[in-house]
Amino acid sequence: MPLTPAEVERGQRLGALLGAAAPGHAASPAAEGHAAPFGPYGAPGRRLTPRTLYVDPAGRGDHATVQAAVDAAGPGHTLVLAPATYRETVTVPATHTGLTLLGASGDPRRTVIVYDNAAGTPKPDGSGTYGTSGSATTTVAAAGFTAYRVTFANDFLRVDHPEITATQAVALKATGDRSAFLHCRFLGHQDTLYADSASLSAFARQYFAHCYAEGDVDFVFGRATAVFEHCRFHTLARDVDFTPKGMVFAPSTAVANPYGFLADRCRITSGAEDGAYKLARPWVPSSDPTARPSLVVRDSLLGPGIDAAAPYTHMREQYPWQAQRFAEYRNSGPGARIWDPAQRPQLTRAEAATATRATYLGDWRPYAD
Repeated sequence: MPLTPAEVERGQRLGALLGAAAPGHAASPAAEGHAAPFGPYGAPGRRLTPRTLYVDPAGRGDHATVQAAVDAAGPGHTLVLAPATYRETVTVPATHTGLTLLGASGDPRRTVIVYDNAAGTPKPDGSGTYGTSGSATTTVAAAGFTAYRVTFANDFLRVDHPEITATQAVALKATGDRSAFLHCRFLGHQDTLYADSASLSAFARQYFAHCYAEGDVDFVFGRATAVFEHCRFHTLARDVDFTPKGMVFAPSTAVANPYGFLADRCRITSGAEDGAYKLARPWVPSSDPTARPSLVVRDSLLGPGIDAAAPYTHMREQYPWQAQRFAEYRNSGPGARIWDPAQRPQLTRAEAATATRATYLGDWRPYAD
């Protein structure tokens, strides 16, 4: 289907902002070495577009914090972030459709949004704890959100807070439809990347390309229709005396949604010993006991950190992984070795032909911008 006028306009706007750097790709070396904090993307005195705002903690932009810029922005705005560590929580409300965060540096490691709330962290007002969703450093509820070359992190550490037992600590939670993350990083431990939807009946589509995510327990989870292409997932060393030490994926796909998580041409590496991690387990939350988690991992390299003999496990015995929608196709590497076919469901060639980004994302083509 042809792009809508709004999608065409958005692509033109981003093209103007990115200049020589194609959307989703690193900026040119000249941009990296630019003396100004916003590189080739203008400045408050020479905006590239009227809907561009500049963020810099050193005071050289329109705003010193990302949240202040979000609050000042409207639909279709672009926020250019100077290289810095932004220690704050950020919420992009549903009203801010079409918002873009653009890291001015070609290196996402230089533009970091980070905080350290966990699910069990007490709220300052004494009203209870944050819970998993409330722990998120960045929460995106708006549709049409895009992030380029930004790191989203939650640096809560269990060892620093032995009094907290609910240690889920989300770096990013996204619920909006048509959310795209290109060359971004997601850092945390438990529940790092929450790819979700606003409700059971909303099948939010999300796209992650050339991204990096790390963690230990269920660190990529949620009920969104999420496509991961050319991404790297890294399991962390964890000082516990049991295995599995964690799981990469924990989808919670609604039963009515035909498409859950798709990892295509990705790579899984590990900082732990061989076989210490599971590839996935299904998450059937108490809020949706009818969920039927869906995950396809295809044409990907699975390192030795994944337990090849038994790559899946249960989260709850009443929802066994075998009853869910888990499958693989043409994976390689020591973590993809098939010891027992019953433990590793494989797509047929015909089934693999439909397990694609085009099928999962439908008429939205962020990879064509």
